[in-house]
Amino acid sequence: MNTRFLFIVFLLFTSVSCFSRQVRISGVVTDTDGTPLELAVVRIEKSTAGAFTDEKGRYALHVPASDSCVLVFSCLGYNKTKRIVPTAAGDMTINVRMRRMDFVLDAVTVTSRQPSGTMEIIPTDRNRLNVDATGGSVESIVITAGMGVSSTNELSAQYSVRGGNYNENLVYVNGIEVYRPILIRSGQQEGLSFINPDLTAEVSFSSGGFEARYGDKMSSVLDVTYKKPDRFEGGVAGSMLGGNVYLGNSAGKFTQITGFRYKRGTTLLNMLDTKGDYDPTAIDMQTYMTYALAPQFSLSFLGNYSDNTYDFNPTNRETSFGTMDEPKKFTVYYDGAERDRFKTLFGAATLKYELAEHADIAVQASAFQLTEQENYDIAGEYWLSNSLPEDDKEVIGTGRFLNHARNYLETNVMSIAVNGGAGFNQHTVRWSLAYQREKNRDRIKEWELRDSSGYSLPRDEDELRVYSNLSSKNNIVSGRFSGYLQDTYRFRVRDGLFSITAGIRGSYWNFNREFIFSPRASIRFIPSRNENFIFRLATGIYYQTPFYKEFRTVVQDSLGNGYVEPNRNIKSQRSVHFVLGGDYKFKFDGRPFKMKTELYYKKMDDLVPYTVNNVRIDYSGENSSYGYATGIDMKLFGQFIPGTDSWLGFSLMKARQYIGGKKIPMPTDQLYNFTFYFTDYAPYVPDRRVQLNLRMIWAGGFPFSVPGGQYKYIQSIRTRPYNRVDIGMSYRLSDENNFPANGGSFWQNFKNVWIGADVFNLFDIGNVSSYSWFADTGGIMYAVPDRLTGRQLNIKLVAEF
Repeated sequence: MNTRFLFIVFLLFTSVSCFSRQVRISGVVTDTDGTPLELAVVRIEKSTAGAFTDEKGRYALHVPASDSCVLVFSCLGYNKTKRIVPTAAGDMTINVRMRRMDFVLDAVTVTSRQPSGTMEIIPTDRNRLNVDATGGSVESIVITAGMGVSSTNELSAQYSVRGGNYNENLVYVNGIEVYRPILIRSGQQEGLSFINPDLTAEVSFSSGGFEARYGDKMSSVLDVTYKKPDRFEGGVAGSMLGGNVYLGNSAGKFTQITGFRYKRGTTLLNMLDTKGDYDPTAIDMQTYMTYALAPQFSLSFLGNYSDNTYDFNPTNRETSFGTMDEPKKFTVYYDGAERDRFKTLFGAATLKYELAEHADIAVQASAFQLTEQENYDIAGEYWLSNSLPEDDKEVIGTGRFLNHARNYLETNVMSIAVNGGAGFNQHTVRWSLAYQREKNRDRIKEWELRDSSGYSLPRDEDELRVYSNLSSKNNIVSGRFSGYLQDTYRFRVRDGLFSITAGIRGSYWNFNREFIFSPRASIRFIPSRNENFIFRLATGIYYQTPFYKEFRTVVQDSLGNGYVEPNRNIKSQRSVHFVLGGDYKFKFDGRPFKMKTELYYKKMDDLVPYTVNNVRIDYSGENSSYGYATGIDMKLFGQFIPGTDSWLGFSLMKARQYIGGKKIPMPTDQLYNFTFYFTDYAPYVPDRRVQLNLRMIWAGGFPFSVPGGQYKYIQSIRTRPYNRVDIGMSYRLSDENNFPANGGSFWQNFKNVWIGADVFNLFDIGNVSSYSWFADTGGIMYAVPDRLTGRQLNIKLVAEF
């Protein structure tokens, strides 16, 4: 009796144990390149049980030991993967590599995977063949692939986003904010942008509604991470615009990647209306090094030196403008020269400690120095005439001018920050505390003298007066304290996957004794019924904390002389973002496509009115307006031609501001913007050795105003639309598997070798960057267009090893 009872108890215990016993399955989910995938979903088929991967692609979940099951691996932007798990007696490790469903080009790769919020990841490891007049910058990819991004100057890497100007865009490299030169007034002075595309591992971009961990600006954020090589790599490229070379390697605990760039844009600038001796030269050297001090300690350093000089000796200019009924011609003969120099020194060191598997803390220190010099003395004599046959030509205005400048600006920014994060359950928490010290030292002295028909402008019977005069002598030192706290919470319900990111950012600036607080939040949802859809909603308060240019006011004396004074009562401009968007992935004729759409509204207060002239932004220095920007952005990515990927985008926008009770367009108001990037391979050529690229921008004009006076910030006139088509063709001379037989072992040293030709501005359209104003004999002012570059051929060679 007792034996039978004990046997029954044993059977019951064994059954319960077998039923309740769990097996732990863990592993790592990566893409085909071995990069860990964050936020991938691992679940049991026909069940709601599952787990998410962390930032290192790791996952773990438990299944009953007595049953076989099927694990389903899914991640936005990747093909779904399944693994059959047989009946197991113990814990198991299953590692999975997922294949992208994104759009891979030899020019650029755009992936739809979004780690959180509104950030879009745009890998740029294949952009070396991109057709681009700036020489292959990261910004040129953002202009074509980013939502709501606009650029209407091929000589500049600057861009505007959803009604914001160039200064409203945040740019980070390895978590450090970088700055653009301040005194630059035209695209031909700009040289190279800070970001080196050869060193870039990952680019994240958001057009609005971005997270609290990013700083205080009103429009967008571009977050760049440099490579950490695990093997030897390198490349060299050269073209008629310049050249670049980079090398990277890993040796034990040490890694480094170093790049050198050289740009000389003489061939492009010779296409401008103003003729002369152009001698622009820009060099840039950057290095990123890491060293593992211990298993949990790491040290990294990012350094940069750039030197951009612009020498120009103008000779003459001839510009035709007006209408068919009233054609005009503007002719100038110059004397004098311009000598500009813009130098950057940058260094940042980071010491990071891994507290635990999902927790870290880091100390980051950086120093940034910009030294800018602008010197010119240019005299000119001009004729304004009706553009008629020579015998009937009528001169309607003549005059002389003399432009003088001795401008110097030195900007030093030093910062130290402590940041960290931790992951637990389904939360990822990030935080930071930082202090930044800024020092601006300027010595500005510039004036313009005009003489029209024998009279100095403005005319004064008693004394000689100049047309414009500005001087400044300021030494401004200030400090900023800032910090943020942010949490990302991911969870799955029956209806789908949610990712919620919420945080708050605060800062204090002792220059104007202002505290600002910025709450921000976003939510993303992927429905279970159809994971080809993704929906997102983001909102938040975004401040534009004043930097050097925003808080300068110009005070004029009775003679019209202007003096720059800092406005210590300046406030941060504010923008409240509302962004609603969605993505849809689908196939058409067996080819993958993705449609991306976003609606947005930005309510803006305490705005500082400004004007835009070429790439120079002049602020009023006072919070005297408010406004809004609203619109819709749409982009379609896909294989328009089988086996190749392209995209097109279309945006509609309305941006208005109120000044003195009057509603006017903002200087960056652009009604429409159409972009098209197309790639193809030449038919009948084996191994896709011939690649074709086409880049097109068709955009509306921007408002501008008459310079000076009470209407300076009232933009009532529009530039003509910006229309441009660039096309390029590249031929692959060799790759790892195919190389010329007569080259011996030489070609075997290279991964890829390409030779190509680009035609910039294929249709030779006379786009306009800005306008110069001149008067006729009756005092009527004429806006003479300052046109951009015409058609230009560029030859290039690219090699990777």
